[in-house]
Amino acid sequence: MNTSGKGMSVRALSIIGITCFIVCVLLIGCTRDSDTRLAVDKDGKTVVERYGRLQVIGTNLCNEAGQPVQLRGMSSHALHWYGKYANATVLKWLRDDWNAQLWRAAMYVTEGGYMTGRAVKFKMIDSIEAAIENGMYVLVDWHVHRDRNPNIYKKEAIEFFTEIAQQYHSYPNIIYEICNEPNGDDVSWSGEIKLYAEDVIAAIRQYDSKNIIVVGTPSWSQHVDEAALDPITAQTNIMYTLHFYAGSHGKELMARAETAMDKGLALFVTEWGTTLNSGDQFYPDKVMPWLSFMKKHNISWANWSVNNKGEDSGILKYNADKEGKGNWKESDLSPSGIFLRKILRNEIKVR
Repeated sequence: MNTSGKGMSVRALSIIGITCFIVCVLLIGCTRDSDTRLAVDKDGKTVVERYGRLQVIGTNLCNEAGQPVQLRGMSSHALHWYGKYANATVLKWLRDDWNAQLWRAAMYVTEGGYMTGRAVKFKMIDSIEAAIENGMYVLVDWHVHRDRNPNIYKKEAIEFFTEIAQQYHSYPNIIYEICNEPNGDDVSWSGEIKLYAEDVIAAIRQYDSKNIIVVGTPSWSQHVDEAALDPITAQTNIMYTLHFYAGSHGKELMARAETAMDKGLALFVTEWGTTLNSGDQFYPDKVMPWLSFMKKHNISWANWSVNNKGEDSGILKYNADKEGKGNWKESDLSPSGIFLRKILRNEIKVR
């Protein structure tokens, strides 16, 4: 018997076995990584069916089982201007063709929004109902912008969120975004924003004790590090808003975010753009570091935005899909839209 030959055969088998094991692990890892970024999995289960009611554990957004997750999706533009896209058909298209897990319904408070005509609330209801129908998560956004200080319309915010919480508290799809972008040198975290947030959160928690609440931060939701110095401690499942536009914001804002996370804040990028903060000029090269940053830190996000006004940050070309029917061809999409679709469909690798 040639024992040396037998030994070589054993070694060869061992090497083959180890190699197969490594390949299997890598394949499983890739599959798991991909599965966490699917709107509907191979078994036909939606992201809400898989993740259930979300929760915050440490700095992570987690599923009902306590496992960290990263949601990715799209934001509407102002519902009173582009509410035609806030319907079940468009959300289904974003879910099935774009692989979007999340829809952000941006309801402006001023600029012709809620304080001008309360009927815009029904576009928010349409968004919520469409998200529930399609098994997607929905950010219910009270879009503080040019009104700057959220306390100006705090009474109306409490009334609005109380109504939403009463009606939809039993649905795990709901994520409350209670003040989009507080801004101005005189609008500080501890002096204005936190006090507003505590009152609105208390109103929501009377009816909804569990669903996630995301709180805006100073300077157009960029100074998350300031909120980290004086966080909200009386409530659970609270996250904090971070916004960026890749052409305007880079490493300095990432450093602020890391400082906030190091101090224990859970961040949610409820709005980001591929452009300058003006909505102009598409910067795919500056987007990739941000996508890597959010993946690394498990930060969920919604991209701005679904509109056809012709701005570079919008995903549709000027006057494309005038009726809000979805079923977009590539010729309907802006360069940013083509790029975002590939990102959401996992056709561009984010490392």
